[in-house]
Amino acid sequence: MKRIISVLAFLSFLQLAGAQEKMIPLYEQHIPNSRKIPPDYIEETDTSGLIRKVTQPGLIPFFPKKGTATGTAILIFPGGGYFVLAPATCYEIAKALTETGVTAFVVKYRLPHDTIMIDKTIGPLQDAQAAIQLVRKRAAEWGIDPHKVGTMGLSAGGHLVSTAGTQLNRVVVENTERVNLRADFMALLYPVIIYDPAIPRTRENLIGKNPSAALLDLYSTDKQVTANTPPTFLVHAVDDDVIPVRNSLLFFNALLNAHVKAEMHILQSGGHGFGLTDLNSGNNWFNLFKSWLAENGF
Repeated sequence: MKRIISVLAFLSFLQLAGAQEKMIPLYEQHIPNSRKIPPDYIEETDTSGLIRKVTQPGLIPFFPKKGTATGTAILIFPGGGYFVLAPATCYEIAKALTETGVTAFVVKYRLPHDTIMIDKTIGPLQDAQAAIQLVRKRAAEWGIDPHKVGTMGLSAGGHLVSTAGTQLNRVVVENTERVNLRADFMALLYPVIIYDPAIPRTRENLIGKNPSAALLDLYSTDKQVTANTPPTFLVHAVDDDVIPVRNSLLFFNALLNAHVKAEMHILQSGGHGFGLTDLNSGNNWFNLFKSWLAENGF
């Protein structure tokens, strides 16, 4: 019965994604940093599309129509506070990207949990690095330029993307082929950046309730920005009552101080978790993002 539930959850995930392609596993064999999964730790997708207890990380691919691909690829990381994945908005964005010739992959990454991980603080980062690694290794097969591989993160997914983009010397996956694990650019939508008492849930799920000062600094990604951090596009709403706008402001300021190319758009309204709105509007964030990609040669 448990096996049936797991299969149904997987099928529900694919149906919600609306992707014609099957999920591509991130790892061919052993999943790194993993413990034996207990029988009662079963992946679930609820009726609203939220995914819990991820055990099999992978990529959900969205390919452009034949003859329209630009060679650019973007890996999209859902939010969910590191305790669920909320991919619905990511599917919407992925489909819109394919209309512009961009290949998109929604990343189904593991959620940090002591039950299935030896060290839960690096679990999501391992999957982020493995996702970039996999896309670059199969770039020729998928018609992708390996020098035009970007990442996009929403909310907690933005924290994961900014972590991967600022901890470039911290390789936590096997990389004997020395594949470049640095994204060529990043897009952060209402990201978690700083770990403060106002938004404890994301922090606690990843590094626990009582992390050391050093661990707090390591995962406050604005403090890890260097000149090698990828060019970054940010968008956040002033009235976001879940992740305060200062998260994006601090990261943008860190990028400026490190002389990293960056563009930021602060919206008067929009709240938290917005996706595509009016694509015909000149100031729609997605249209601005497309212009930014073009301006930077992506």
